[in-house]
Amino acid sequence: MSTTLIVPEYETDADSEPLSDVSGNGQTRRRATAEGMAAKQRDISVSEFFAKNRHLLGFDNPRKALLTAVKEAVDNSLDACEEGGILPEIWVHIEQTGENRFKLGVQDNGPGIVKKQIPLIFGKLLYGSKFHRLRMSRGQQGIGISAAGMYGMLTTGKPVKIISKISLRKPAHYYEIQIDTKKNHPEILNGKGEGVDIPPNDAGRAYIEQHGIEWVAEYDPEGDRPPQSVKSGTRVTIEMEAKYQRGRGSVDDYLEQTVIANPHVTLHYLDPEGNSMIYRRSTTQLPVEPKEIKPHPYGVELGRLVTMLKETKAPTLTQFLSTSFSRVSPAVARRICEEAKISARAPTKRIGRQEADALFQAIKRTKIKAPATDCISPIGEDLLLKGLRHVVPGQFYCAATRPPSVYRGNPFQIEVALAYGGANQVQKVSLELLTELLHESDARTLRQFIVNTFDGLGAEAADRILRTAKCGTRQSPGKLKLADIKQLHEAMQNVNLSEGQTMQVLRYANRVPLQFKQRDCAITDSVVKMNWRPYGLSQSRGGLPTGPVTVMVHMASVWVPFTSESKEAIAGYPEIQKELRLGLQAVGRKLGMYLRRRNRVKQEGERRSIFLRYLGEVATAVSAINGTPRDPLFEQLLKVAKRKTSEADVRLDERGKIIDEEDDFGDNVLIVEPEPVTADELLALVASRKNAPPPREDVTLEDAAV
Repeated sequence: MSTTLIVPEYETDADSEPLSDVSGNGQTRRRATAEGMAAKQRDISVSEFFAKNRHLLGFDNPRKALLTAVKEAVDNSLDACEEGGILPEIWVHIEQTGENRFKLGVQDNGPGIVKKQIPLIFGKLLYGSKFHRLRMSRGQQGIGISAAGMYGMLTTGKPVKIISKISLRKPAHYYEIQIDTKKNHPEILNGKGEGVDIPPNDAGRAYIEQHGIEWVAEYDPEGDRPPQSVKSGTRVTIEMEAKYQRGRGSVDDYLEQTVIANPHVTLHYLDPEGNSMIYRRSTTQLPVEPKEIKPHPYGVELGRLVTMLKETKAPTLTQFLSTSFSRVSPAVARRICEEAKISARAPTKRIGRQEADALFQAIKRTKIKAPATDCISPIGEDLLLKGLRHVVPGQFYCAATRPPSVYRGNPFQIEVALAYGGANQVQKVSLELLTELLHESDARTLRQFIVNTFDGLGAEAADRILRTAKCGTRQSPGKLKLADIKQLHEAMQNVNLSEGQTMQVLRYANRVPLQFKQRDCAITDSVVKMNWRPYGLSQSRGGLPTGPVTVMVHMASVWVPFTSESKEAIAGYPEIQKELRLGLQAVGRKLGMYLRRRNRVKQEGERRSIFLRYLGEVATAVSAINGTPRDPLFEQLLKVAKRKTSEADVRLDERGKIIDEEDDFGDNVLIVEPEPVTADELLALVASRKNAPPPREDVTLEDAAV
């Protein structure tokens, strides 16, 4: 008996063809044709890509998103003011508009933006003036502020609001913009798609007030002078899904660190809780404006060289090399051509792949001067000390700026500053602020809360605080009662945190604080790998040194090699790591000298304390034994005690120099010492009490002085 298999007909389209049942389960799969697959392929917009991968830009969680948006806006403001030759004045305002929703406003007093550029700058990714030029600047890629606006639109549906003015007499330009992510193109929502021009003077002020547009029109009054008008500037307002939280990695922390590296800025900050803070500038000196340079031949790869040869308008190879690269004179260009065995007069249009490869190898073998360093603008040792002392409390400050160096043809410079001593952050926290931090924290345990909230506090210091406060390490921060919080606050103020305190590392790239990915950064790696023990600090293997120390490291470069688009960590090129190590060693040597001297003074002071404690007793006993007059004997013993412990009288001025002696610490050192009681005063005090009974064993020299 024969059996006929009837195969049902399937509907097919032009883009697919039926495939036989190969699995045996009665299902028929469909195989797409090449034409069908090609029809589904299309261009991917860069803004569409980053909308789906916003974590690459630093918008991977609400708390970090708020900080990233503030950072990008402040960076743009500082760059604009410095390029315009204006001392920066920046206003940062964060306001909560709903649950997990915040409105961020950042305004500057820069030169403003011309009307046609505003939509492109704030509504298009990878648009800007800094990517193609080789000079130091905070922004590099033309992504940051437009990405912040895109994140705000995606999470709240609200457009970015921008108001910019270039003069008091000219109208201000107001735009409400959102990004078309599929086209990477700005969409203007107000003024029938063209924005709005706000007239100057009283009419403009009335319009701004009527439409609820945010704009700071006047500077704060100074003394009896009336407030002056803000002549120009730009303000961007973004509403986004975010989370505001104090402590490490917060907006507050970022702004405080920004002031350290930019002592020429005045910054006004209003937080979501209505607290106002003004960071006044500590210098009126603007940074030296960096100059633009051409790429250095050592930093150009073969593929880029081939592209440059195709695009150049130079007729000959010699002219191409001397006009396209820095430090390449016609004579150097001829040497490169001779090394490559190519005619110096060869037309650039006829240079093929093989000749380009020979040219590339010849560049490597030819000795060429390092690029000029006027394209970068370091902070400078004096301003590093001013900025660090302005924000970080301490007793000893020092700074070191390394000579410029080069990686992959890109000039860069490393600066390091160090502060030692002073109260820890945790000891400056008020009871009210501690209560708010505990309720805001998402930490699961008290121990985790202390370590994660306060910089420089390790697990050991946190345990000491909790033991003193009689709190459990696994208690939940949000469930503490008021009495427990008061007890914890008292322990924070009274526990000695200098032992076991971890070094605080402040990382900067082109004057911008780096807040995240600390362990992935070449700066942190260099600090950890350096041996700090010879400089007086204890350190466990593979960890940061311990002690009340803050180290600030700044890298200035025409192109900072960040490890990701979010610009949070610096890549570890060998040339960069070498300069980091040398800069850290320079400040480490000065710190070691200070600590050794301080220890000697302390030891000699303790010896003198012992001498002074028993001099009266010895003088009385000797006088009773051999009949020598007691008073002259006592005076002689005082002179001997003073001479033998003269190290205790060493006094240093605020530049780290021994008073009346030669300089030991070198330049760029600040020492903040409390006013001690002099040895003469102490000896006179003891002499005046020589007939009194000797002090008790537990009374120290300081107690006697009091």
